[in-house]
Amino acid sequence: MKTAVSIPDKIFRSADSLAKRLGMSRSQLYATALADFLSRRQSQQVKESLDAIYGEEESTLDSNLIKLQIKSLPPEEW
Repeated sequence: MKTAVSIPDKIFRSADSLAKRLGMSRSQLYATALADFLSRRQSQQVKESLDAIYGEEESTLDSNLIKLQIKSLPPEEW
């Protein structure tokens, strides 16, 4: 798909230079950069959602479970 965007001259020149160094077209560079940005943003949104969900959960072990875990360990001699 073709689209037109406006970007500052300095960013354009930097992107053009990078595309040449990488041996790719500006379109390829922009598509790659945008795909990377979207992927990182999606990962951040997933993390934020998980933080919101698990931030409300109790993070300590139930005292009865702790007692059961201790009982399940074989005795040790010191």
